Amino acid sequence: MRAIIVDDERLARKELNSLLEEYNDIEIVAEASNADEAADVIESLNPDVLFLDIQMPEKTGFDLLEMLTTVPKVIFTTAYDDFALKAFEINAFDYLLKPIDPKRLEETVKKLSDYLAKEEKGKSENKKTESNETDKLLGTDQVFVKDGEKCWFVKLADIRLFESDGNYVKVYFDTFRPLIHRSLNALDERLDDKMFFRASRKYIINLKWIEKIEPWFNGGLMVSLKGGQKIEISRRQAAKFKDKLSL
Repeated sequence: MRAIIVDDERLARKELNSLLEEYNDIEIVAEASNADEAADVIESLNPDVLFLDIQMPEKTGFDLLEMLTTVPKVIFTTAYDDFALKAFEINAFDYLLKPIDPKRLEETVKKLSDYLAKEEKGKSENKKTESNETDKLLGTDQVFVKDGEKCWFVKLADIRLFESDGNYVKVYFDTFRPLIHRSLNALDERLDDKMFFRASRKYIINLKWIEKIEPWFNGGLMVSLKGGQKIEISRRQAAKFKDKLSL
């Protein structure tokens, strides 16, 4: 497991590094003292896990997660228990209070090792059906979504719809519809076209969430998604849609 430690306190990084030396299956590939520095090394090294402090000068650990395109497993390390609820609301892998208890760390590392082993097995099984292009986001990838004070970790496969809304994009998953500061065109370039389809200038739909397809006006199609949304596909895009899904 390749790990990065992010903490503005040098002694805290040193202490955690020392504790993790006991685990042969964890390799510390980098350390960072602030969010901007961390964002660069995370994007370039693509670690499996992030040991992340929350309270840091200028930008917090939550701000860092918002900066990332894809997010590794996150284990928060902080001296404050005030953030515990928020950490688990966004589905963080674990939450360790400083000073870190070695026994508690051992439990976390074991749980992480087991989880990543199962995840790797699942990815291997899906390689035949998913895109192998490194710049594409796959259905198994996890993204961080932040809207105001609310934030979530979401698997792309669980997102049923992206809707353009001015300079923002509305993301549909579960019962949530947060707005992110992205363009639909930029998202379209990153998404795996085996899973996502550009229905129109306004919508990108997840093909796996389609429940029903009906003919519509002027040669178009009306697609019903699980979750209740109905999306019209124009005649031009309908032709591409039929070619894509035809035998």
